[in-house]
Amino acid sequence: MNTELLPALAADSRAADAARGTIEARHRRRLFHADLLVTVAWASVAAAVALWLADGGATVFSTLAGSFTALGIVAGLAGMDLVLLMLLLAARIPFINQTVGHDRALDFHRKLGKPSLYLLLAHGVLIAFGYGMAEGLDPVSEAVSLWVLVPDMCLAYISMALFIAVVITSLVAVRRRFPYEFWYAVHLLTYAAVATSLPHQFSVGGLFAEGTWQRWYWLAACFATGAALLHYRVLEPVIATFRHQLTVSRVVTVAPGVVSIEMHGLNLNELAGTGGRFFIWRFLARGLWWHPHPFSLSAEPLQFDAAGRGLLRITVRNLGKGSAQLAGLKPGTKVALEGPYGIFSTAARSRDNVVMIGAGIGITPLRALLESTPFTPGQATVILRGRSEQELYLGDEILDLARRRGATLFHLTGARSGRHADSWLPDHATDAGHRLTDYVPGIADADVYVCGPAAWARNVLMDARAAGVKEDQLHYERFDW
Repeated sequence: MNTELLPALAADSRAADAARGTIEARHRRRLFHADLLVTVAWASVAAAVALWLADGGATVFSTLAGSFTALGIVAGLAGMDLVLLMLLLAARIPFINQTVGHDRALDFHRKLGKPSLYLLLAHGVLIAFGYGMAEGLDPVSEAVSLWVLVPDMCLAYISMALFIAVVITSLVAVRRRFPYEFWYAVHLLTYAAVATSLPHQFSVGGLFAEGTWQRWYWLAACFATGAALLHYRVLEPVIATFRHQLTVSRVVTVAPGVVSIEMHGLNLNELAGTGGRFFIWRFLARGLWWHPHPFSLSAEPLQFDAAGRGLLRITVRNLGKGSAQLAGLKPGTKVALEGPYGIFSTAARSRDNVVMIGAGIGITPLRALLESTPFTPGQATVILRGRSEQELYLGDEILDLARRRGATLFHLTGARSGRHADSWLPDHATDAGHRLTDYVPGIADADVYVCGPAAWARNVLMDARAAGVKEDQLHYERFDW
């Protein structure tokens, strides 16, 4: 062996060990943070009920009417706590976003919708029964009496109606019937529902009386939630927009119905390493400024100088009226920016080896991920899927990156027929009995990034699981609403 090579080989080995240690430490930290979030969420519900009991709530159980009332109060406390958790999950808080990902946070947000509504409905019904039994009235008469005679109670009824409207419009079967903008406008009623629910909690029945721990708990919880929403949903995007001062430089046709939008701006060095993560873009042109677009970068920001001045790029496909209009953007159009969001990036890595699988426009985020994610030659495999070579968008750029970085690249083209509906491969590969392991034999010990149409991606993930890939090694993020 050439002894002159030994120091270089030792340095490479130390660098590889350090990179592996960093990946493992980051993965363990993310799992710990996920467990911490679950613990805090459950603890918040328990704390809400425990504080009420500590402030004398248990004494209400002394009679049958009191028991109904007490159960109603418990249901209301738990339901309201879940509503605040829902708002925090939708607030795009970096700690939550970087731990579970944007799409999973919103998935948990949606899953809490029905339980919170059921608890709030139970709160109203049980309270009506409890108060009615104590006053000798039926529940309906008691509900009417509360509406007419009790201050702030009418706001509670309005709040319930708003919660019901939000949950119903959030159902997949319902929201798919309306454009995104209509659903989004209705969803904003959540904030009105929370605002109208608060007054009766502090004014009716002395529940959160002055000097009680409950009062301080709920004041702190409501203030913290409101502050998080204001900061991360409003202030941060405004600050990012002014800080980066993005302006459209040009729009380049990549393929029929597909364009790359290049933008120049300031401090783009702060966005480096975000390959795979997505931003929400608003192009400040007539008819477009109000429409948010969730797109990933298709290339790492290109810096011109140390001040971070440079270019960044997204690649979009005509999938509807909103995205179709982007092909006509004029140079000089200002751009508002939110993000980056999600963990479809190197931050989610848990293994040395990495596999990237993309189809259609989902290939373009993989181009940026391939450019930014760390690996040594031979540790990365890229699989691009399309009906033809023309649908392998940015394929030439990806080929050049794969050659320079030492990644294995597969182009899988061809049609997929109905007889292979559960396959993500082209017909000729499926007929030959090919599976994911034929392209990546060691995939069970790799992180797998999948980006493409939802039904196709589900088939890829199913094949990966069958190959022994664990859930924490699978990275697929939805940008849909």
